[in-house]
Amino acid sequence: MKIIKQVGIIFSICCISVLIEQYLPFAFPASVIGMILLFLLLLTGLLKIDHIREKSDFLLANMAFFFIPAGVNVINYLDILKVNWLPLLLICVFTTVITFAATAYSVRFTMYLLSRGKGGHHE
Repeated sequence: MKIIKQVGIIFSICCISVLIEQYLPFAFPASVIGMILLFLLLLTGLLKIDHIREKSDFLLANMAFFFIPAGVNVINYLDILKVNWLPLLLICVFTTVITFAATAYSVRFTMYLLSRGKGGHHE
């Protein structure tokens, strides 16, 4: 019964986020709305992590499984990928470098803030 309740909570948040998406005057992904909604519910304490822990752990452990349909669907677009392989490769390399840099600077900034909060100095 506990698992059914957890699945119900997660799917309810997903359904609410889809409804919110439909009523927004601009395009915004329901999945992002759902993550924001879940974050706010956890932040305010209206939802406790124990209410969804087992099911969320299961979903995280099996996340790769959910990417299989998207990966298989790429086969439908091989002709487009063959024509545009160079721009796509450049975009992938460029965005990977930007992601690495943003992550590195975020970690550095977080370490700086933590060391400043403890009164120490970290370089």
